[in-house]
Amino acid sequence: MKAAVLNEFGSVEKFEILDVPTPKPGSDEVLVKVLATSVNPLDFQVRRGDYKNELQLPVITGHDVSGVITDIGAGVKNFKIGDEVYYTPEIFNGHGSYAEYHVAKESIIGIKPKNVSHLEAATFPLAAGTAWEMLYTRAQLKINQTVLIHGGAGGVGIPTIQIAKAMGATVYTTARTVHHNFLKGLGADHTIDYEKVNYIDAVLDLTDNKGVDVVIDTIGGNTLSDSGKVLSQMGQVVTLVDIEQPQNLIHAWGKNATYHFVFTRQSRNKLDELTKLIEAGKLKPVLNKVFPLSEIGKAHSLLEFRDSDEDFYGKIGVEIGN
Repeated sequence: MKAAVLNEFGSVEKFEILDVPTPKPGSDEVLVKVLATSVNPLDFQVRRGDYKNELQLPVITGHDVSGVITDIGAGVKNFKIGDEVYYTPEIFNGHGSYAEYHVAKESIIGIKPKNVSHLEAATFPLAAGTAWEMLYTRAQLKINQTVLIHGGAGGVGIPTIQIAKAMGATVYTTARTVHHNFLKGLGADHTIDYEKVNYIDAVLDLTDNKGVDVVIDTIGGNTLSDSGKVLSQMGQVVTLVDIEQPQNLIHAWGKNATYHFVFTRQSRNKLDELTKLIEAGKLKPVLNKVFPLSEIGKAHSLLEFRDSDEDFYGKIGVEIGN
């Protein structure tokens, strides 16, 4: 099979499209013909070596799969050959999705939503799965609560807005003005341009100084340390970003705040819940551009340096098979 292989970490030029052996499923595994994947910040972080201690070279990376089961192990009970599935490969445990075939445990895969294409389905597993874990599993967001989502136009921000709205929350988000109408169309109630106004003042003004019940942090750094300033009493902060430096959380202490740190986990139940939202039209794919696997380096470059393109939002898809 063809795969994008890293024999060393570094720039996008380190990707090599090579012929490698097609894997075989174990007793509780399925073999999936990968039809599409998508690119996430985690992907370029892995490629450049941020997690080199977690991986053994050579490696095939990639963290979203949508495709068709072509073979099953003897112990597989819930899936059959021909099923269309989507999922996130086990991160740092085996090869990823930048290949024509992938083996996965049946416990981490879900049936692909019927109303979206494989390219669209591949935008969901990691990003929307992370959003679900932040909102539902960790924050346990409740109807009529308020939530501030940092980076609303990003790959995780977009599904987080939609899921929060589907859960009945009032949604505040930060994004450039050029994206405001689009994000309101997804369900955001209040959009704040962080480049033009102080988002802390804006949120406190919009909430009559009460603050929000939940902050979703997809940015890190000062955004994480300042999130306590916009929290209501007993509020929660959920972040998916590594802590690279000590954080001063004195403002959160004064709010009796709870902090959650999320590194997404794989499960079929989570995918089944996402599928319900997708098939109900409450969670929609936002696919920005599509590349073939042979141009995986271009896809990485576009996402890694997206800040140079003010109009960029959503996910980048990679078409692998047909």
